[in-house]
Amino acid sequence: MIAHHVLFWLKADTTEEQKSAFHKGLQSLENIEVVKTFHIGKPAPIERAVVDVTYTFSLIIFFEDLAAHDLYQVHDLHKAFLDEFRELFEKVIIYDAE
Repeated sequence: MIAHHVLFWLKADTTEEQKSAFHKGLQSLENIEVVKTFHIGKPAPIERAVVDVTYTFSLIIFFEDLAAHDLYQVHDLHKAFLDEFRELFEKVIIYDAE
């Protein structure tokens, strides 16, 4: 099992309409056939020094194995998402774990 956790920081001037479109774009990634488990989130209202709440969106996807993860990376839906929304990213951090 591979967990793919992506944290997105969108640019400060991103509008609510753009954020909504971004969220819909994230949702489209669930349609990629190798995705086993899928979750989109926003920072929870937790105030602890070790909890980072500075990101805009969190995406967590579980894949059966590394081969599925690799297929996801080159899938047309994933590439279309990046092409459409990359300009909104201020910062992106990815954690992949097995």
